[in-house]
Amino acid sequence: MDDDVKIVERLYDRFNARDIDGVLTALTDDVAWANGMDGGHVHGHEAVRAYWTRQWAMVSPRVEPVGFQRTADGAIVAEVLQSVRDLEGRPLQGQTHGLKDKTVGHVFRFRDGKVARFDIQDADQVAV
Repeated sequence: MDDDVKIVERLYDRFNARDIDGVLTALTDDVAWANGMDGGHVHGHEAVRAYWTRQWAMVSPRVEPVGFQRTADGAIVAEVLQSVRDLEGRPLQGQTHGLKDKTVGHVFRFRDGKVARFDIQDADQVAV
């Protein structure tokens, strides 16, 4: 589990630094990435890039993992404190997207040492 956790920790570090390319290097070319704003998934590097570029133009999210576990089917689940602010760093008010401050579970499924699928769970489903 240590290598996979290290990859996930680096993903959070690069996401928080707004380093899209640094994150994409750890994702498969055909990655399925959960769209936390609109629901569903985006597919592939360019779709992930477009999703985050759009998200970061609207809000300033930060994600901090606080625990990890491996599921029976081999996925890594990270319990994550998600903080979403406006572009000036203030708490959000009246947003129309699905992003908000909360604890969530991020589920990472790997293929050949890279993340092939990312899903989001509600906090009550996270048992880290």
